Order: sequence, then C-alpha cells, then structure tokens
Amino acid sequence: MTGLFALLGLSLPQLAGLISILIFTLLIRRRYFSPISDIPGPLAASFTRVWHILRILKGDQNLELIRLHDKHGHFVRIAPTEVSLSHPDAIKKVLASPYLHKAPWYKVIAFPDGRFQNPMSATDPAVKNELSRHLAPAYILTNLLYSEEAIGNTLDLLFDWLDKFSASKQPIHLDKFFTFATSDIIGEVIFSKQFGFLREGKDINNTIANTHPQAAYVSIAGFFRWFHVLFLSNRLITWLGVTPWGHLIDTAMSAIKERQENPNVEKFDALAHWLHMLEKSKGRMEMHEIHSAAFNAVAAGNETVATGLQAFVYYMIRHPTAWARCRSEVDAAKVEAVGGRAVSFADAQRLPFLQACIKEALRVFGPASMGLPRVVPKNGSLVLGDRTIPGGTTVSVNAWVIHHSKEIWGEDAREFNPDRWFTPDAARLEKYFVPWGFGYASCPGQNLAKIELGKICATLVKDYEFVQVDKAKEWKWKAYFTVVPEDWPCYVTRREAS
Repeated sequence: MTGLFALLGLSLPQLAGLISILIFTLLIRRRYFSPISDIPGPLAASFTRVWHILRILKGDQNLELIRLHDKHGHFVRIAPTEVSLSHPDAIKKVLASPYLHKAPWYKVIAFPDGRFQNPMSATDPAVKNELSRHLAPAYILTNLLYSEEAIGNTLDLLFDWLDKFSASKQPIHLDKFFTFATSDIIGEVIFSKQFGFLREGKDINNTIANTHPQAAYVSIAGFFRWFHVLFLSNRLITWLGVTPWGHLIDTAMSAIKERQENPNVEKFDALAHWLHMLEKSKGRMEMHEIHSAAFNAVAAGNETVATGLQAFVYYMIRHPTAWARCRSEVDAAKVEAVGGRAVSFADAQRLPFLQACIKEALRVFGPASMGLPRVVPKNGSLVLGDRTIPGGTTVSVNAWVIHHSKEIWGEDAREFNPDRWFTPDAARLEKYFVPWGFGYASCPGQNLAKIELGKICATLVKDYEFVQVDKAKEWKWKAYFTVVPEDWPCYVTRREAS
C-alpha cells in the first residue's frame, strides 16, 4: 500500500485529503447543481439515499412522506435523483404510462437469483409484459373462481378458530390468524396444497415472523443490488439451496415437483395453468418462470390481504355504526355460502355498503407502503402541472400519499368514511384509488385479494362480533415493504343463529 502511495506521489494524509475533497465536491454537486436541486425535501435526502433508508428502517416512511407533502406540496425530493409525487395527474402520467421503466430497485425481486427476470423484477415494460403473458391467465377472475370452494373449505378452519376463541372467551390476535388464513389460501389456490398454518394454529418454523425482517431487508437491498447479488442472489446460493425463505418456498417447490412427477393429476389451480402454458410455449417459456411466479405469490400475497382484513375489522369496530349497517345489509340480502360457511364471492359483490367499507379500509390503511418508482427517460422529460422534471430522474408515487391527499379526498381524507363512496364525487375518486398499484405493474394477484376480502369480510360481519380488549388502545404497525399491524387483541363472539 505504501508503494501505491509513492507511485501516486502522495502521502497517506494527502490521499485522505484528496478523497475528502472528491466526496465534498460530489455532495455539493448533488445538493446545489442537480437539475432537481430546487425541489424541496429533507436536506440529507439531497446528499444521499441514507435518509430514505433510515425512514424505511424506522417503519414510518409512509407517514413521513405524507407529512413532507403536506409541508412542501406536490414534489418532494427523497433522494439525490428521486422525487416523490402527490400531484393528482401522477397516476395518469406516471403509473398509467406504458413507456416509463420501473426503477432498478425492482430488480431485487429476481428469483431464484439475479440471473432470472420475472414480471415483478423486470424494469422494461415490454419485457415485463412478455413475461406476464404466460402467467397472467392463472389470475383471471373466472379462473380463480374455480378454486372458490377450496377457498371456502380453507376458511372454515379460520372460522373454527374464531369459534374456539369465542367459546373460551380468550382474546385472539387477528394479525396472526388472518395471516395464517391468507397464506393457506395462497397455497390452496396456487398449488392445491395448504401450508398448514390453520391446521396447526401456529406459525410453523417462525415462517411468518421471519417475513418481517425479510421485508425490511428487501426494501433496502433494492437500493444496493450489488450487495444482494454478492451475498444472497447468486448462482452459488441457488446451487446450495440455502435461500432464506424457509417453509413457504420449501412447500411451494415441493408442490411443483410433485405435480411434475404426476402430470396427469387434474387440478384447476394456478400451477396447472402455468404448467399447461409451459407445455404449449414450445421453448418460449422456461421452468424458472414458474418458480418465480410461485415465489412472488407466496411472498407478496399473504400479508397484503391479511393487512386489508385487519384494517377492515379495526376501522369498522371503531366506527359508531358501520358494523351494524353492514350486518343489516348482509342479512337483508340472504347471502349463500360456497365451500363451507364462507359467503359466496358473487353475493359479497352485490353488497354495496360492505364493498364501500372494504375500499375505505384499503384507502385509509393500504397494505403497500413503498413508493412505486418509475424513471423519466434520459432524453426526455415529464411535465406535471407547472413543473418539468428532467430526464434521468426517478419519480415515485406512494399510495399512502395519494390516499391521504386532502386535495383529492377532501378535508376528511384521513378519516374512515365509507359513505364517501356513495357521493356524486365517487366516480372521480375511483381514479385515485390505487391499493394494488396501477398500470402495467399493478398487482397480478389483486383478483384473488378481492375474492378473499369479499368472502371473509362478509362472513365476519354476518357471523361475528369483535371488541378490542383495550378499546382506547391504537394498534401498532411497521411500514417496510408492506404495512404490518399487530398488538390489538380482540374478544370475538359468535353470533347466535337466527
């Protein structure tokens, strides 16, 4: 090392001084000479991504972004080259654009390692759409409804647990049991194989508990993909089979292997669709695409819906009349069940107040807390209102920011008010309701989420009462990749049959 310094003609203090000058020059350039230097935001964010990362680790980036937009307006700089947007046109011009690439952050979602793209990790819209072409049919509503009876039978296990807690008069932690249910439904719909959480009534191998630090890791690792590829997402880790996803992925991969070994077994699940498309593709589709689709389904589909279910119950029981109004609607409709006790999806869809309450819960407390970043083309620009955002800038739209905008939703934007969906303004508001994202990168599993939410929420209202153990206590939650509530135990009471 001393020889290197000598070769450069520098002493160690001189080299340290040179590096300091270079770093200082870079920071000054980012802060004062960037094409977005006039966009307001935290001072630290103009220098480094660290400010954003610290908010993610703290678990409150969604609330902090709302606060910053309240203070600064439509445009907030949250990193040296990233601007968060709250302008009403952002959904149409950013998320709905078929041309803007997703930011490189998404590449962290590659599975089983960084060599393989999937619809979530692909940043080029054309590549994403091509990869989705073979996988998307499994998520069409009519295809998912072939699994409705199996979903209902799985939900009977959830309702059995609610009945047990009702009989014992012991408090139930809905965050756990809702996540058990949504995880097992994913297993049933995708592989015709539950993960076993509801049967066991526990978090097998701490699988769900481990998803929380994993979610925090993924949220941050997307900004340092080199680190992720070097230590976790590489062919050696894939070859060794030591990926840290545990029980969920092990069960998913074993289900895929079993089906490949018994290809003549007739199933109407997503895996059957994917294997059929693989056979039809004649080499245009590869097996790793099915593995990636399975990974994305189990990684993204359980806690998002569980959060929606928690939000529904939490806000409904804190509203003075919502639960009673919803129950009156369910009773008057004389709903029927499909697959055990769960209300049919078709009947749940024709309950307008129930659907308004589900939507309002997702609006006030959406499951996705990360922004949805897109990149303005280097040789182009993006015009929003009276501002032109230069090429090369990352622009992100955060669903929490949009859903809590008083400019869009009115002065009661931060209140749970299902009646807003029956006002003359409801059609306009629909354009700003984006709990599943929007455009080419919207959530592929949103139809399954709507089936689960409709069936479960309608049945809960019809058959149960919930009361928080401590009515004055607000729940706790952290916002990493998704928002995960906890610590609001409830007493549940089974409604007497009429």
